[in-house]
Amino acid sequence: MTTKPQSSAAKPSGKSNLVDMNWDPITRIVGSLGIYTKIDFANNTVAECKSTSSIFRGYSIFMKDKDPRDAHFITSRICGICGDNHATCSCYAQNMAYGVKPPHIGEWIVNLGEAAEYMFDHNIFQENLVGVDYCERMVAETNPGVLAKAENTQAPNSAAHGYRTIADIMRALNPFSGEYYREALQVSRSTREMFCLMEGRHVHPSTLYPGGVGTDATVQLMTDYMSRLMRYVEFMKKAVPMHDDLFDFFYEALPGYEHVGNRRVLLGCWGSFQDPEACNFSYQDMESWGNRMFVTPGVVVDGELVTTSLVDINLGIRILLGSSYYDDWTDQGKFVERDPLGNPVDARHPWNQHTNPHPQPRDLEDKYSWVMSPRWFDGEQHLPLDTGGGPLARLWTTALAGKVETEHLKATGSGVRIRLPKTGLKPEVELEWKIPRWSNTLERNRARTYFQAYAAAAALHFAEKALAEIHAGNTRTWEKFEVPDEGVGCGFTEAVRGVLSHHMVIQDGKIANYHPYPPTPWNASPRDHYGTPGPYEDAVEGQPLFEENSRENFKGIDIMRTVRSFDPCLPCGVHMYLGGGKSLDRLHSPSGGDPEQ
Repeated sequence: MTTKPQSSAAKPSGKSNLVDMNWDPITRIVGSLGIYTKIDFANNTVAECKSTSSIFRGYSIFMKDKDPRDAHFITSRICGICGDNHATCSCYAQNMAYGVKPPHIGEWIVNLGEAAEYMFDHNIFQENLVGVDYCERMVAETNPGVLAKAENTQAPNSAAHGYRTIADIMRALNPFSGEYYREALQVSRSTREMFCLMEGRHVHPSTLYPGGVGTDATVQLMTDYMSRLMRYVEFMKKAVPMHDDLFDFFYEALPGYEHVGNRRVLLGCWGSFQDPEACNFSYQDMESWGNRMFVTPGVVVDGELVTTSLVDINLGIRILLGSSYYDDWTDQGKFVERDPLGNPVDARHPWNQHTNPHPQPRDLEDKYSWVMSPRWFDGEQHLPLDTGGGPLARLWTTALAGKVETEHLKATGSGVRIRLPKTGLKPEVELEWKIPRWSNTLERNRARTYFQAYAAAAALHFAEKALAEIHAGNTRTWEKFEVPDEGVGCGFTEAVRGVLSHHMVIQDGKIANYHPYPPTPWNASPRDHYGTPGPYEDAVEGQPLFEENSRENFKGIDIMRTVRSFDPCLPCGVHMYLGGGKSLDRLHSPSGGDPEQ
């Protein structure tokens, strides 16, 4: 059910009472993430945590000299999970560099595709990957006392979701046998179909381009999308109250559980869902159209919203090294001295980054990861922002900003109200996500369920806007453009698991520099050259442990829950652990062909 420590027996770390326990690779995600800890079993806490990644991708290297128009097709392949987020972000950066504004219907279609992706990915991760950490079988292995209490605890929202006790919810989450687990798999299929209706193919879109989309805008297209969306809306009316009951129970059953995965509130959101009535993709206007996005961009520091400006966000990005396997580049010169508004651009900004890989043995006291350390500079500090797994930061910034209001969504300053209309079997409901007291494991997971409902409500608005365009005869979905000889572009959006930006420099009509920054480097970054730990490390280090197993049978469930609450994804490493020093031999036929064919 969980990945066991890499070694068969826990070893003392050399510090008194501390034991080295490592999980490498972490399971239930795309591989190559390793978590290396020192556990203080005397005090049931994690004394130290290091986050490692063992793969080097190099997209920023082989993008050089490519035709800029190919950027979204290439960068989509960065990930086999959220490739469409990369393609979308790349198109945003290209739109800026080319000075092109897509037709309104083109942007509404892109929004509908991205909303479907959020629904699909959050659903399958929450219910079929994260949910396993809270299912009956897992809790029975790690906290039998908690399961016994769950059997006798009534679910407060049972009328909404149909499960009488908390233990019934846990049973419904059991992999393959649980009713809710299986239902979620069916739901994920329909959300993937919704995406394909809008962008042709999942997860690498075939109809998404700078300047718009190649999708035919028809009433039938919207009808097919809406029929699936309304089934998903009905599912959300069950999912949200069910998860509220489950996560609230863990606070009650395990006093102090709020400290699991808790860290300082340092959240970043780059915004999502463009408003085509405001967005022209011009850098000079980026602050104004960024504030019209249907997920508000922003940075939250200690609970305070310090900016919602995409210009501030862009200029504040710094790429640090420290514990990463790279050599520095600050003596190699800049590609961009000033942004289009005349603001100076730092040498550590992605526009000016050079990628200098330096492979070397892993040393947890020095260099230990291929992930760099993105930070956001507020003028005084290089802040290790996290994304809260994506939804926590999105909802938090949107709530505080108070800028979003549609017939289905309203940001109130202290939360977000989500109105889901009447569906086949359930009446209209209004859900409300409220800013929590903590940025911790349970609240990251809770926000993921609420944001599924948020994405569904947003999609209702986008579909209505798209239908209005179609009925008005505005069905042209793409605007032509020309690639300039010189230019810069930056795209900002939210990948499923958090902040995503693409930074492009064009020289002589070709890509001179290109750097995509998805959420994984922000969340999984190692210690930077100031010694500041990355968010995974910070959230795990110092957290209490509530698992009832002894050291000999320790599963590390509280650690796994924290790491997975960030929705980790380090594509696209393929790892195989055979254990016991076994080797795997592949036979080749004398003719050189595959003996299995």
